[in-house]
Amino acid sequence: MGKLDGRVAVITGGGRGLGKVFSTGLAAEGACIVAATNETAGLDETIEEVRRMGAEAESIIMDVTSEEETEKMAKLAMDRFGRIDILINNAAYYYGLKRKPFYEIAPDEWDLVMRVNVKGIWLATKAVYPYMKKVGKGKVVNLASEVFFTGSHGFAHYVATKGAVVGLTRALAVELGADRICVNAIAPGFTDTEASRTIADVNKYDVSRTPLGRLATSEDLVGMAVFLSSDASDFVTGQTILVDGGRAMH
Repeated sequence: MGKLDGRVAVITGGGRGLGKVFSTGLAAEGACIVAATNETAGLDETIEEVRRMGAEAESIIMDVTSEEETEKMAKLAMDRFGRIDILINNAAYYYGLKRKPFYEIAPDEWDLVMRVNVKGIWLATKAVYPYMKKVGKGKVVNLASEVFFTGSHGFAHYVATKGAVVGLTRALAVELGADRICVNAIAPGFTDTEASRTIADVNKYDVSRTPLGRLATSEDLVGMAVFLSSDASDFVTGQTILVDGGRAMH
């Protein structure tokens, strides 16, 4: 028996990177998967891998910054599986982001990062909410970041969005608690992913301030995602949990 048998999980940014790991990780625990992403790269492979594991899966190409498209995402999950139990708000503007002083960030770039990283979480949660309410229970897991606690040179817009994710997580937890919907956030440290490799040389990352002495991998985040998606976390809400090897503590 898997921890998520019979559950239906919608995962934004679910085609590759962390999204793929979350899709396969939740599928391994018995969840049906709806992988939603704005690009085709890696999506077919993710769906095929989930199905090879014996789990059911569907995919949709969509834009999390569009109310209409997030509603289509939720409707697809309902039409295919008849319920929505879990939402992993993983989609974010991070891949290929260039470090620059805050005063050199173009307003259009600032707005794009805000739309994807913050508005996207709000819209996706709003889209699935009526269906979770109908089930009588739900789990929303947002992706924050260690940078909210530590700051990060050259990423003022990205850091600002991750602070907003923490605030939104708390606000939604308060509003949705009466519906037995738990809303939490995972705050990863710098993690060796395809996206991170477009940001920095992961082989030169200084792990001397990380008590566990290594860089995080995508797989390090799966256990927390499963926990926050499962019945084991039914009395946990409004929390932001660092998964960073102890680099930042609070």
